[in-house]
Amino acid sequence: MRAITSLDVLKDYRLALTFDNGTSGTADLSGSVGKGVFACWSDGSVFANVRIGPSGELVWGETVDLCPDALYLKVTGKQPEVLFPALRHEPARA
Repeated sequence: MRAITSLDVLKDYRLALTFDNGTSGTADLSGSVGKGVFACWSDGSVFANVRIGPSGELVWGETVDLCPDALYLKVTGKQPEVLFPALRHEPARA
């Protein structure tokens, strides 16, 4: 499991993130703004009030948090199987 160690809020609902393994990159979250629990982000000041939670996740108040693993995959473009090898499908042998 990855953890976010630093973040910078950028314009247009993007975040510059650094992870515990040294990987860094930008996560564009603009596609979620105004949808469901992310409706609160319509106010840009709410989005900018992000912090890193105790498990390395991103937290906005008491209403929204984002998993660092999902953000790692978004930043790197990698598939879930890279972080979670158990997800690799092994063909059954008879």
